[in-house]
Amino acid sequence: MTALFHSAPSLREEQLPGGAHTSLILRKGQILRLTDIEGGANVSMMMLNPHEKSERLNLPDTLKGQHTARLTTGHCFYSDMGRVLAAIVADSCGWHDPFGGVLNAEETRDRYGSGPYQALRNGFYRNGVDNLLVEMGKWDLGLEDLLMVVNFFSKVTVDEQGRFAFSVDNSRAGDFIELYAPMDVLLVLTALQHPQDPATDYLPKPVQLSWYQADDRQRVSEAMITRGENQRAFDNTQLFAL
Repeated sequence: MTALFHSAPSLREEQLPGGAHTSLILRKGQILRLTDIEGGANVSMMMLNPHEKSERLNLPDTLKGQHTARLTTGHCFYSDMGRVLAAIVADSCGWHDPFGGVLNAEETRDRYGSGPYQALRNGFYRNGVDNLLVEMGKWDLGLEDLLMVVNFFSKVTVDEQGRFAFSVDNSRAGDFIELYAPMDVLLVLTALQHPQDPATDYLPKPVQLSWYQADDRQRVSEAMITRGENQRAFDNTQLFAL
């Protein structure tokens, strides 16, 4: 489903290079579009309440409450307080991974080899844990606050024996996903290869970030209510975000 709930022009545009990281507050009523520029991108993202950062994304509740093991249009991201931090309101890709996490420095070195700053300067090999921690530090968060992440643009299936399988061609150039914020939400993200991507070359892909104002909050809110659990979580959100 790729129905849009905003009109051009965008409020802001920013390109996140492959390997880079950023963080931002997506304001209540705004939509953030992430676009895979080249194909094969992966964006690992944390979500928190910027006004009370002890409230964070709860992926187990997100999956259990919506009876799914993948994320796409119509799915909400629940916090550990039973509210909706964000919702997917448009998605041309169709499958986003909630299981894979990110690599740390040692795992990145084992996978791709040594890529030190001294030799590669700004092209040095970055890892997901350190990238997220750099951004978290800007919001007075530390290692103890490191959370589960959603890996956008990546598809990981599970067989009957519980084994994961990464789909190499899940996202193509131009694929996008749009996140709507029914409350202010702090997003911490990095553009690095998925931990289960079988590629052995360090080649993280860039993504485009585009901000929009939702044209009709009522209509976009209704698109989130794909099941009863979402309605209850959204009701909790409305009470908090009056």
